[in-house]
Amino acid sequence: MKPLILSLVLAASPALAIDVPSGQPITLQEVLVDTIGSETWLRFRFVAPEITSDAEGQDPEATASDMTFLCETMALPYIAEYGLSGDVIVVSLASQETEFGVSYPDATQFFEAYRVQDNTCIWEGL
Repeated sequence: MKPLILSLVLAASPALAIDVPSGQPITLQEVLVDTIGSETWLRFRFVAPEITSDAEGQDPEATASDMTFLCETMALPYIAEYGLSGDVIVVSLASQETEFGVSYPDATQFFEAYRVQDNTCIWEGL
């Protein structure tokens, strides 16, 4: 079942590059607020053109570290700045801009879910 999107929250300028530990280029595409069952999910959608589904792309461990870094250094401050609250933070990386909920067979996408505890992102594993 496709989640109901309640609102689109202010997204950063597409030209805003984010420095992550791996050094790969990443930009924030958008932030979405969803209701999934009784929970509020905050989706932080990033574009990372260097990720691929084969061995030629970005190292999976480095990408996982980048996603946790994005949760803690981008999502948590964003949530505080805009007065958001949620049960789950989802950080996604896509090799190209994608429309939420639409299939893009040529795009590589990674997703990680986190819960916040003591102002730290705790990995939930999807």
